Amino acid sequence: MEFISPTKGRLTFEEVFREIVEYASLYPDDKYRLIIGTDSQLRDSTCFVTALIVHREGKGGRYFYTRRRDEYARSLRQRIFYEASLSLNIATLFTERLAEVGADFNLEIHLDVGTNGATKSLVKEVVGMVNGSGYPCKIKPDAFGAATVADRYTK
Repeated sequence: MEFISPTKGRLTFEEVFREIVEYASLYPDDKYRLIIGTDSQLRDSTCFVTALIVHREGKGGRYFYTRRRDEYARSLRQRIFYEASLSLNIATLFTERLAEVGADFNLEIHLDVGTNGATKSLVKEVVGMVNGSGYPCKIKPDAFGAATVADRYTK
C-alpha cells in the first residue's frame, strides 16, 4: 500500500507509521488523535481516497492519503459501506502496528455521511458497523477527515 504525503511524496505504510510516531515524539506532552476517513467520487470510474491524519490537538497536524480507482460502478449505499471498510482496514493495520511498539493514540474514523442529504438513511447502519468494530467515529459536519481532507484528493 502506497501513501502520498504533500511534503514527503510517496511513502510506504511503514514509512508513514514511522513519520507519525516520530512526529508525536517531538512533543510528547501534547495530545494526539489519529483520524482516518475515506471519500469517493463517481465519474467514469470511482476514485476512493483514504486520508490518515495525525492531529496534534490545538496545534495542527500532518496528513497522508492513499488513492485507488475502481472501474466497477457501485450504488451510493455500496460506496458508503466500502468507504467505511477501507477506513477500517487502515485503522486495523495501524492499531496492530501501534500495539507492537507500545504507542498510544486516540484513533477515530470519520465517515462521509450525515443527517442531511442522500446519506441520512445510512447513518445508523454505517456508524454501527464502525462502532461494532471497536472504533469511535464522527459523521458530518464533524467528519473533516473524510469530508474535507479525503474529498480534496478525489477530484
